Amino acid sequence: MPFSTYLFFDGTCREAMSRYAQILNLPAPQFLSLSDLPPDEQAKMPGLPADAVMNCMITFEDSVIMGSDDAEAGPMAGCSLTLTLPDADEAKRVFEALAEGGEVQMALEPTFWSPAFGTLTDRYGIRWMIMAAMQP
Repeated sequence: MPFSTYLFFDGTCREAMSRYAQILNLPAPQFLSLSDLPPDEQAKMPGLPADAVMNCMITFEDSVIMGSDDAEAGPMAGCSLTLTLPDADEAKRVFEALAEGGEVQMALEPTFWSPAFGTLTDRYGIRWMIMAAMQP
């Protein structure tokens, strides 16, 4: 049974999810905005701008990351998105792109379980653990 991840952003969903798709070389996500909803549904969400994202999704191999804007979203705590990439070069490329404008907690480096592992919080407040697959 596959799990999906649903991320909430404080008004930066469109920018963040577009950036993730770009970094991971995936098709751009399709966005459902508040303005796409019927007027009676829009009225249930006062205070959100018309371009607020109600839902979007990117698919990476057999994983799905979904997201939306949430006026009450705060910093992500207690979990990280973990991404295992085929090799250290690709892990480095993705790590550096996600770290741009964010904060690195642990630099990408070899560990006993991975040829490259590091942790960061990206510019949108999402925590990531990036690693390269261990080669046989």
